[in-house]
Amino acid sequence: MSILTKPDLQTVIRERHSVRHYDPSVKIPRQEMEEILSEAILAPSSSNLQPWRFVVIDDAELLKKLHPIANNQEHVLQASAVIAVLGDMKWYEKGRQIYTMSEEAGYMTEEIKQYFINSAENIYANMDQSVKESIIDVDAGLISMQLMLSARARGYDTVPMGGYNKVKFVEEFKIPEHYRSVMLIAIGKAASPGRPTVRLPLEDVAFWNEI
Repeated sequence: MSILTKPDLQTVIRERHSVRHYDPSVKIPRQEMEEILSEAILAPSSSNLQPWRFVVIDDAELLKKLHPIANNQEHVLQASAVIAVLGDMKWYEKGRQIYTMSEEAGYMTEEIKQYFINSAENIYANMDQSVKESIIDVDAGLISMQLMLSARARGYDTVPMGGYNKVKFVEEFKIPEHYRSVMLIAIGKAASPGRPTVRLPLEDVAFWNEI
C-alpha cells in the first residue's frame, strides 16, 4: 500500500479488530514485514533501552510446530506469520551502544550519555527480577500495539495471543534463557472480519484529577 493511500490514524484505530480467520494464500513480503517492524520499534521504552526482540515465524513447518503450543488456535496455521514478542532480560547491556548512537546523532551531550550509561549499567542491572519483568512487559505492550496499528495501516490484520504454553514455546523454539516470552501476534489478511466488540463508557474508565 502506498504511503499516499494510507488511512488516517483515527481510521486505523477504529478499524483495528482482533482477527481470527486469515486467508492462507496471502503471504506478506519480507520487505513489507520489515517496514512494519521498523515502524513498531519507534515505540517508546523505559530510558529508550528498547528491550523488545522478535522472532518472525513464517515457515509453514514451524507454524505447524507452533500450532499445538498455541492451544491449537487455527489462525496460527492460516496467518502469513506469527510474531513472537520477546523481552531481553539483559536489555540494559545495550545502553552503551544506544546512548553512543544518540550522542553521535547530536541528541545528547557526552555528559548526558555517560549519565545514562551509568544508569543502565548500575541501576537497571541491579533491579529485582520482578521489577525487570514489569518493565519488559510494559515496553513489550507498547511496541505490540504499535506493530498492530502499523499492520492495519497497510491493510493487514492481527490478533495478539497470550494463551499459549510459554514454557513449551521457549523449549521447542530454543529461545535463549535471558529472553522473556511475552506474547504472540498472528498477522495476515483477514478471510472474514474480526468480531465487533464493545467498550465500557468513557465515564466508567476515565476520571479527572481523582478516582
